[in-house]
Amino acid sequence: MEVRIYEAQADVRPKTVKELDVDDQPREKAEKYGCGSLSTADLWALILRTGLPGKPITELCRDLMRENDGRLHNLERRDRREILQIKGIGKTKAIQIEAVLEIVRRYCNEELSERPVISCANDIDRLMRHRIANLGHEEIWVVLLNRKNAVISTRRITSGSATASVFDVKAVMKNAILENAEGLVLCHNHPSGNLRPSVQDDQITRACREACETLQLRMLDHLIIAPQGYYSYLDESRL
Repeated sequence: MEVRIYEAQADVRPKTVKELDVDDQPREKAEKYGCGSLSTADLWALILRTGLPGKPITELCRDLMRENDGRLHNLERRDRREILQIKGIGKTKAIQIEAVLEIVRRYCNEELSERPVISCANDIDRLMRHRIANLGHEEIWVVLLNRKNAVISTRRITSGSATASVFDVKAVMKNAILENAEGLVLCHNHPSGNLRPSVQDDQITRACREACETLQLRMLDHLIIAPQGYYSYLDESRL
């Protein structure tokens, strides 16, 4: 009779964070070398803290970044529904991710002076890029200016879909009057990344310019902003 001997199987279960080598444990590595030594995935692991049974948070966060080609810009463009589709990311972790990205946007905006003065399209791009360039849907904003072209405030006029948004010129003018603005700049994003203005963009520009002329306001520009750059109606001699 042939006797078969059962072979012992190796322990192949995933390691927990505590079982990893010290240099692979984000908190310990940050304490020893500083946060600058950590990968983006490991930084997320420090923030999100807990993984799944049998799957440490470090592995989950590597999956998170892998799902976004390793780019925070790609992650920023995801809405909550899309983030929740990533395995291991529940509602609490999704909100934590949104909160961190919002802190990043606010930090970038704090680099500007309290009331930046607008002198060209690049100034508007610098002011608005971190707010709208990476959104997965279209938003139209107005930047309100005083007589010296210093920023009084920025107002979101409308938020639409991935391809369009409904423009209300009355809302723009109302905000300008309430803020006692002397001038304004329109700006909106193109989630597709295409910087060329559409027919609707031309119509919005024309409607806003005519309303500004009626109310004796200066319309300085209309910018279309996308991740790779911007389009300025003024720079293209179309305003």
